[in-house]
Amino acid sequence: MTGVELLGVVMLLVMLGAIFIGLPISFTLLFLALSFGYVGMGERVFNLAYLQTIGLMKQDELVAVPMFILMGFVCDQAGLMERLFKAFRDLFAPLNGALYVVVILTATLFGIAAGTVGATVALLGIMAGPMMIRAGYDVRMSAGAIAAGGTLGILIPPSVMLVVMAPVLDISIIDLYAAAFGPGFLLSAMFIAYTLIRCYFNPKLGPPVPVEDRPDSVRIVLWECLVGLVPVTVLTILTLGAILAGITTAAEAAAVGALGAILLVIAYGRFTWRGLLDACYATLATTSMVLLLAVASNVFGAVFSWLGTATWMTKALLASPLPAWGTMSLLLTLIFLLGWPFEWPAIVFIFLPMLAPVAKGLGYDMVWFGCIVAVVLQTAFLSPPVAMSAYYLKQVVKEWNLRLIYRGMADFMVLQVACVALVLIFPAIAMWFPNWLQARRIAARTAQIEYVAPPQNAAATLDGSRVAIRNF
Repeated sequence: MTGVELLGVVMLLVMLGAIFIGLPISFTLLFLALSFGYVGMGERVFNLAYLQTIGLMKQDELVAVPMFILMGFVCDQAGLMERLFKAFRDLFAPLNGALYVVVILTATLFGIAAGTVGATVALLGIMAGPMMIRAGYDVRMSAGAIAAGGTLGILIPPSVMLVVMAPVLDISIIDLYAAAFGPGFLLSAMFIAYTLIRCYFNPKLGPPVPVEDRPDSVRIVLWECLVGLVPVTVLTILTLGAILAGITTAAEAAAVGALGAILLVIAYGRFTWRGLLDACYATLATTSMVLLLAVASNVFGAVFSWLGTATWMTKALLASPLPAWGTMSLLLTLIFLLGWPFEWPAIVFIFLPMLAPVAKGLGYDMVWFGCIVAVVLQTAFLSPPVAMSAYYLKQVVKEWNLRLIYRGMADFMVLQVACVALVLIFPAIAMWFPNWLQARRIAARTAQIEYVAPPQNAAATLDGSRVAIRNF
């Protein structure tokens, strides 16, 4: 290791220490990048910082970030989750474990529309928590279902995390979105199957919805399904369908989705100018945080790479005696541990650019790698000792203590780990959809190419024409 590479290692260690003691991440990264960069490369570091910032802000994919965030806040104001919850509750009321199914399905569909963990867990806790307590549901399973379902929003498209992860890994947003569908819906299905199986063998864990909370007629059930499920389905087709079909870019689809969410608020009769202004302010604050961190981490990563430390780390990991799957397991374990103290923007912007070259050097598909990283991060956000979902839930359901919430989350953690293992062992779970879309795109381009073969006697015809012209 050279002296310049050692300087990069020191910069990395100082960065970790500064973040762990509570210093602001974005400003810490910028200060360290400029300071250590000035020592290592002189005044050129300022030119590098300028070029990296301009290059990042020119990426079209980042335009989708504020639009998807606005879409989530507006959907929250529209009462979309309340509509979904009521529709599913009326539909599955007679089942044992009905409220577990309702919670997970609501979280899955609301995650498609909004993609926010904190809001999803809090709203589910407010709506489902008291009802589960009144119906005599098991506290551990109830808390676990709400917390686990709430984390699906960062994995299932149109997750903002996936939007910013795609340019970091230099892959298509369409392919990453398509890859995330398989693990996302697999997890949702595993959660539902787990709760239904346990309630089948032990009905006391989750009795049917009380009769007084059920609708009086089938017509009411159909109406609730119409007003609760159809709007989110249309909104999903307008956004995700347009992206995956290649009709629009992610930014264009996000803008359409935000407009659709505003129209949904108007249709539900809950539109106010004050509410729209609050959603815009919240979007501005969240987007500013994400993009400032993106700029800071981009400059930090550029200096880190220029010092040669990133290349040295990649070569060291690739030269390890571990097999490829062993090195990949090591990378995923590191990402899982980083998910405890750090939020996903810090991991995606700071650490993922350092680890991605190792995965690429091992020969792994970067779309698959991005998908498995998203699943691992979701698992980390659900696992103790940090697990912010537990604290969100505790704030809105005072009757449940943190110990029981953590125990309930641990049950679903087993399913999360099983999903990670399945995606590792069977990559097709993530890759079948992007591969299918890619095959369709290739077929469509091939069909547009019109090949006209020349006639077999073209040369003879040309020669004959020349003779005729001379004779003439």
